[in-house]
Amino acid sequence: MLSQLSGRTKRPCCSRPPPPAARRCWRVCRRSGDTDSSQVAVDDDVTTGSEPTTSGQADFEYEAPDWVCTRNATFAQQLRGKLVLAPLTKGGNVPFRRLCLHFGCEVTMSEMSFSKPLLKGDRVERARLYKAPGESMFGFQVACKTIADGIAASKLAKEAGAQFLDINCGCPIHEATRRGMGSAMLRKPRALAKMVAGIAAESELPVTVKVRLGENDKKINVDTVVRFLERAGAAAVTVHGRTAEQRYKKVADWGRVAELARTHPSLAIIGNGDILTHYEASARLAESGCTAVMAGRGALIKPWLFQEFKEGRELLLTTSDRVGVYRLLVSYMKEHFGDDEWGRRKAWYFFPWHFDFLTRYRPLPEEVYGPQSREHPLILTRQDLTDPRVGETPEALSWAERLLRCEHPDAHGAIAEALWEAGSDAEAMAALERIGAESVVGWEEAVRAGAGGGDASRGGGLGGGERSGRGGKGRGGGGGEELERG
Repeated sequence: MLSQLSGRTKRPCCSRPPPPAARRCWRVCRRSGDTDSSQVAVDDDVTTGSEPTTSGQADFEYEAPDWVCTRNATFAQQLRGKLVLAPLTKGGNVPFRRLCLHFGCEVTMSEMSFSKPLLKGDRVERARLYKAPGESMFGFQVACKTIADGIAASKLAKEAGAQFLDINCGCPIHEATRRGMGSAMLRKPRALAKMVAGIAAESELPVTVKVRLGENDKKINVDTVVRFLERAGAAAVTVHGRTAEQRYKKVADWGRVAELARTHPSLAIIGNGDILTHYEASARLAESGCTAVMAGRGALIKPWLFQEFKEGRELLLTTSDRVGVYRLLVSYMKEHFGDDEWGRRKAWYFFPWHFDFLTRYRPLPEEVYGPQSREHPLILTRQDLTDPRVGETPEALSWAERLLRCEHPDAHGAIAEALWEAGSDAEAMAALERIGAESVVGWEEAVRAGAGGGDASRGGGLGGGERSGRGGKGRGGGGGEELERG
């Protein structure tokens, strides 16, 4: 049982959250061999100091309150069998999440928010709290490194209508790690667990954590991290099957994810990595034993992936079908940002960018690609413009279809412009056909010459881990390395 920071009383195990005034943290870990196992107060910033790394020198001994365990069990049942939309930098905007909801997505997450500017009232960070209409299981993701910040973020998330708080401990970018957040938290599993325990014991929302396998191949410590997080009272742990150093360059290690699910049957494990098709998602869920699976880049390429997953079939949308889907995204953007010039300027930070992924769509029927997907993830497999195995030839494609498969950034801007201005699907199709006939051949040649496009050897393929010509530093830049926060 945890002692309060004052040291005068012990908080009894109860069936409800503690009062808001209890905003301190406790030391809930001890080194093996200590004769005094009493819990003493520690600094709120759990990333300070050092942590023993020698085997047997450090452990995390803590039992979450009964009410936290009960809450977690309920959350796990709500999560079971679901395909979760990953927290996506830039991609996880409200209009796109609404599009995923339209196709049956049931669990969604915000873009990652940094706790310090969030709590100071930064307008951009606060905007990430917004819950879209219809989001019934919405998680707010935050990067933090203190218990106090995590509790405060949880309170804001609760007030905004979120159903759970997710703590990012997997983001590999320097912007996060230089602050001691993201994947830097994996360096000190005990300190991370201590922070999660302090937040979970005070939060009115279930607290989940997103992690990677470790910092690099030589520092894979996900087994310890997950074991400690389960003790800390995490409601679920999302495991991205790569190290921070790998980013998106190597195949996700689902064998390791499955082993974690097997060894932690009482903890909800969400498997994450390289899911593009409904049959890959279903196979990963069944074979890994995870409670749920998560898709990020796959959802950006195919927002209708969630419906395919539910129905167990490939939708195989035609050109005009996809134009209708993209115009639905336009309508959501106009509703959210405004249908005037100012609204268009705000939407343009996101809308053309989405076609960096939407143009990677290819029909991938299971009878053709199923065996291949079991050998190598399709999202990391370089796809040509057409594939004769599904009866396609470049000559048979309409100009509009070729345009909607073009990887050149100028094509993405032209597609976005045409869809935004069109008054109907037919008008949009006519505009895309005209633009394709005029420009797509030149854009395709530029892509082949290296002006843009995916590269499977660099994590590209359909998923495009790190793509040339799409970049930019900091948040909002293109490329998979900054896409899924962890």
